[in-house]
Amino acid sequence: MQLYFQEYGQGPTLILLHGLLGSLDNWHAVAEPLAGRFRVFAVDQRNHGRSPHSATMNYEVMAQDLNEFMIERRIETASFIGHSMGGKAAMQFALQFPGKVEKLLVEDITPRAYPQELGYIFVALLALDLARFKARKEIEVALAPGIPNLVLRRFLLKNLDQHPDGSFFWKINLHTLAENYPILVGPVASPAPFEKPALFIRGGMSHYVQSTDEPLIRQFFPQAKIETIAEAEHWVHGDTPEDFLRLAFDFL
Repeated sequence: MQLYFQEYGQGPTLILLHGLLGSLDNWHAVAEPLAGRFRVFAVDQRNHGRSPHSATMNYEVMAQDLNEFMIERRIETASFIGHSMGGKAAMQFALQFPGKVEKLLVEDITPRAYPQELGYIFVALLALDLARFKARKEIEVALAPGIPNLVLRRFLLKNLDQHPDGSFFWKINLHTLAENYPILVGPVASPAPFEKPALFIRGGMSHYVQSTDEPLIRQFFPQAKIETIAEAEHWVHGDTPEDFLRLAFDFL
């Protein structure tokens, strides 16, 4: 699995992992400031962005992808920042390969299983017949009944691309992601905890990390610190980039 990536800066290695239906482009605004102190790799995970597609999609193989990525670049250790699905992938990597992780920063997600509350997004995307459309705006309008939130629709449509003849296609492996969505909202697993420094940053306006999650977080990550950015929703580094970067720099 040759993961696509973008590299920034010099220094200790820091790897950034995006969320479900996202891509490395989601990190650009914070990757550049981080590159002042780190050699930053923003990575497209399998079945996302410009990385290859595969019928297999779970956190164990995503961790293996990252291990291969580090081996190929002769990176012995790195710190990780992961958002949502990327946070779970980063957690799984830290639990499977603890010797390769310096510090772990997890953005607005926990090790537990979550309800399949985003299933409606896959229903709406799979219902589209892309061959019918001549313009991106037409697709945005067609998605409105199933996905009323305009900001979310435009975020999802970043996964669209066009062939030279103008026809549209999904860069993401949409069918595989839909089929494996129950796995992706499932828990991470490990027989042993990750004993090194970990920071969980949650959005104060998000429901993904609750006070009741703290015992499970500390079961897997005994050194975990938990910080809240009150004004942020789930996409913390997008909602409040300055506050997110302040906490990230202090921790890393």
